This record gives sequence, structure tokens and C-alpha cells, in this order.
Amino acid sequence: MALPVTQPPVGVPASRPGGPAVTTTDADTSPETALDFADRTDFEDADRGLVAGPVNAKITAADGRVVWDFDATAFLRGDCPDTAHPSLWRQSQLCARAGLYEVTEGVYQIRGFDLSNMTLIEGERGVVVVDPLVSQECAAEGLALYRAHRGDRPVTAVVFTHSHIDHFGGTLGVIGPDDEVPIVAPAGFMENSVAENVYAGTAMLRRGAYHTGWELDPDPRGLIGVGLGFAASTGLPSLLPPTLDVTRTGQEERLDGVLFRFQLTPGTEAPSELNFHLPERRALCMAENASHNLHNIQTLRGALVRDARIWSRYLTESITLYAADSDVLFASHHWPTWGTERLTAFLSEQRDLYGYLHDQTLRLLNQGYTGIEIAEMIELPPRLARAWHARGYYGSVSHNVKAIYHRYMGWYDGHPASLWEHPPSESAHRYVECMGGLGAVLTKARAYLDAGDLRFAAQLLKHATFAAPGDSRAKDLLAETFERLGHGAECGTWRNNYLMGAFELRNGVQPVPIAADSMSAALSVEQVFDSLAIRVNGPRAWDHSLAILWRFTDLDATYRTSLRNGVLVHHPVTEDAADADLTLTLTKPQLLDLLGGLGLDGIEHTGDPACLTTLMSVLDAPDPGFAIVTP
Repeated sequence: MALPVTQPPVGVPASRPGGPAVTTTDADTSPETALDFADRTDFEDADRGLVAGPVNAKITAADGRVVWDFDATAFLRGDCPDTAHPSLWRQSQLCARAGLYEVTEGVYQIRGFDLSNMTLIEGERGVVVVDPLVSQECAAEGLALYRAHRGDRPVTAVVFTHSHIDHFGGTLGVIGPDDEVPIVAPAGFMENSVAENVYAGTAMLRRGAYHTGWELDPDPRGLIGVGLGFAASTGLPSLLPPTLDVTRTGQEERLDGVLFRFQLTPGTEAPSELNFHLPERRALCMAENASHNLHNIQTLRGALVRDARIWSRYLTESITLYAADSDVLFASHHWPTWGTERLTAFLSEQRDLYGYLHDQTLRLLNQGYTGIEIAEMIELPPRLARAWHARGYYGSVSHNVKAIYHRYMGWYDGHPASLWEHPPSESAHRYVECMGGLGAVLTKARAYLDAGDLRFAAQLLKHATFAAPGDSRAKDLLAETFERLGHGAECGTWRNNYLMGAFELRNGVQPVPIAADSMSAALSVEQVFDSLAIRVNGPRAWDHSLAILWRFTDLDATYRTSLRNGVLVHHPVTEDAADADLTLTLTKPQLLDLLGGLGLDGIEHTGDPACLTTLMSVLDAPDPGFAIVTP
């Protein structure tokens, strides 16, 4: 029986336990929607314009640590094994291509040096860098490759297309902190970059380890990519604040003599995002709003729910504004599309993809179906289902539909029984008791697993592991289930989540190295205080009441923070404000040092220093290694 297209396909057992891990199938074997593996157009486009491959096999940090390994993807040159979905394997082969590529005259891309692409646009005096990857080391290596073939051109401007770290993290790999070059970004860039990467950064990093397959070995049984690229580099990220905001569609700027026409697209793939057109080069950059996969309406690592409706409408606007005047479309991931007719068709299908998911989810929502139910019901139209660029390699139809439902209806499915459920561990104990105890649950789970119902086996075994977290039988059986689900998944992030779950069930949580906080200098004072406020342990702070004035000599600004009722409130005040228990006169760098534990040495202060001690004592340290597949 063909599996429903709403799910990344899962295989059926090839044999009894001990045999091959999984046999994958196509999501839909009907003639109307069957995938055409003989179509090599994407491979031709991905290879077009290659100038040179990487010079070195590995990119290393200053301490010698490997942050990117080009050889890690060599296994993808082989045929698809039975531990990978053939469609995802194909996508990963495309994403593994690495080097310097010419997009069109004067426009080049570094691809395969990180999760994202770095685009280099040649100007009158040097080169404009667009989206300098995740880490400084990879961005610097990519720029060096470009200069080796195009001359030692200075970086004359930097453009951030949106507020995700893989599009700005390598900034200090292409310019210095004091270089006087324009840095262009969409309005709201700094606010949204911090909200995602700092405020919820610890939880996103922990879940991001599942999202990207952090602990998985790159091989046919482990990491084969995330659909959007192979993986994210592990070098040092950085951030410099923009010097020029794009605030409206139609805004034009000349950067190093090159005319940029911007389209502002807030609320699409990122809260703060833009596309741009280069009319003199007849080239269109779609940032991450149109790539060669179905993207996420909400990522599995966690993020704000995106607006599929407005995403679709902005793609219509892109077609209207730029398609007819473009000969090539390129983006911040994947490979370009050449030809006005082809790129228009590509944008149109991408537009229809997000619009269809939005409208059909709302149609069924208004008939009373819940998100989980709708995710099982929606099938893509045949033309979209067989389009390679509409496949769910990074965001699946299933979890995108649930995200759209959540955007409109929230977490509550409308059933009163859902209002006050027990938390997972308490529910698990009761379910296991109702089913006759742990042994009975494991027996039933094995039967479902052997019958190929991996989804329900996983549900049963989740209860088993939460009811008896120390029982190795439950964990081993769930790990086997997760492995088989992962090996059959077409969605790269689903595969990684399943396989990371299996890894941690067998090995426990491994510490994830956290890079030095190299972005803190770019935060505003308000954002620094926001970061403190979300660390206040409310119950521990209930009985404390204090106020601190912070006079910043380098900012010519004064802020007042007050702790009361377990809430840290902060706001700017006038210089003559005196209502405080402690007054500090300092610079913003001294604030960061102070919060880093260096104390009051060298900082002018009056009042009671114990207030600072009290404040620091009620701050919780985030836990980067919290449990996910166990209680």
C-alpha cells in the first residue's frame, strides 16, 4: 500500500530483527505524482558555473579544531543504501557540491562551505558580500577562494538578507570589527536576531542538536544532511549591527556602484527578511523565501510560527516586480535557476506550495478538524507533489500543517480533556498501568514494530521509557524504532531527530560545546537586560526588592532596573534619576564583563553593592543538556 504523501515515508521491516534496518518506499507511487529520478536538471544547475573547488580538505579554527570537513560528504557519491530515503539521498548529493561558482557576470557564490551560501557581487572598487555563512572560519576560507580566482578585492559592503545565524555568523571572517563599510539588513534585523539566537538560544541549541544531527556520524546510517544543506559549521559565530536599514519595498541603494532594489518580506521565512534584484545584472536574490525544498512554517528546533499566507503573497509580489526582468534566480541556499521562463515557473510553484498548505489547513480547520487530523488529510496537488523543489526535505507537509493550525488556534485542540492533562511522566505511569505493566507494553510494542507500524510502536515506547526511565529494554526498543523511522524519512530534519533520539537513548545526553559568546558585543543594553530578565528564578526572587541605576558613559544613557515580585523591569531614565539602592557608572563593555563574573573592580559605584550580589543570586543558569527522549 502506498504511504500517505503527508508523511515522510517510513519503511517496513525487511526481515525479522537482525536483518536490514529498513526498506524505504516512495511517498506516492501513483503515475501522476511519481518522482522522476531520471531528471538530471538539478544536477546540471548545481554544477553549472563551477570555477574551483575547495583548496583544503578541512577548515580549522585557530586552536586547530576542525569546523568543516569537505571529505565528510564523500560517501554520498555512492548509490542510495537501504538506510536512506532515495529522494533525500538525491537532495543530499546536490547539497554536498562545494566550491566557487559563477552565477552570472559579476555575481559569484561560495556553496558547500557551510549550511548556507555566501554570495559575492563585484562592484567598482571591490566586492559586496551577501550572507557570510555561520562561522568566521568558513566565511574567511570562502572569501580566500574567491580572491584566489577573482583578485584580492576588498569587501566594500555586507548585506544580511535575514535574521538567522547562518546568514550573518561569519561577518568577522570577511570584515574587521572597525572596518567602515556599510552593513545592510532588513528593518528589525537586530531585534529578531537576538530574540531567536539569545533569548531562547539555549533551548534552540539543545533542540537544534536533534535538528542538525549533532552527534551523528556522516555516513549512510547516520547524518546525510538536513535538506537545506549538509550541516552547519561549528566555528566561531559573530555579529555586527547594521548601519543601513531597508525599511520598504522599492528602496534602492547603490553599494560599490551596484544598484540594489529591495523587497521587504517580514513574517516569511524569518521575522525580518528581504529579497533583492540587481537590474543591471538581471539577477534576482530570493534570500530563503524560495529554495529547492519545502521550507518550515515552524522549525523543529523551535521558532516563531511563520505566516504561510503572507509568504505566498510576497512570492506573488516577487514575480510581479522582478521575474520578467531577470535571467537568473539565486538564493541563500541550494543552486540557481536560469532562464526567465524557468525561474518564473519555479517561483509560481513555490508560491502555490505555501498558499495551498495555508488555505487547505484553514478550510479543514473551519470544518472542525484539529492540526494532527489535518496533517493526515492534506495531499499536495500532483504537479507540486512531483516537483523536486517542493519536496519536504527540510520542512514536511505534516509539521507545517500543524504549525499553520497552531498559528491560528494555539495549543488547545478544543477538546476539554486536553485542557488539564497530566505531564508526560505522570501520564506514562498511568498508561503503562492500564495496559498491564511494563512487560505487556514492551510485548505489544514489539508486535507493532514487527508489523511495520513504527509510528504506534514509538508512541507506546515513549510511555514505557517515561514510566521506567531506567529500564534498558524500553530504551533499546525505542532506539530501534527511531532508527527505522529515521532511515525511512524523506525529511532530513525528521531523520536527524529520530536518529539523535536513538543515539541518546543508547548513549545518554552528550555535552554540546557552546561557542564563546562572540555576539554579545552587538547586543543593545535593552537586549542585555532582557536576557537577564528571562533568567530570573521567580520564586527565589519573590521576597527581594531592589533598584539599580546604570549610567553608561559611552552611550550617554542611564537605565534603571528594579526587581520586585520576581520580575526584573528595566527602562531608560533621565540623568538626574536618583531613586535607587545602587548606582553604577560604567561602559557597555564593563557591563558585559560584570555580568561575566568580573565583579565591580574598576567600576565607579555608590550605594549598596549587595544589591548586585542579590540580583546575581536569583539568576538561573540555562541548561544546555536537558533531557528530551527521557524524563
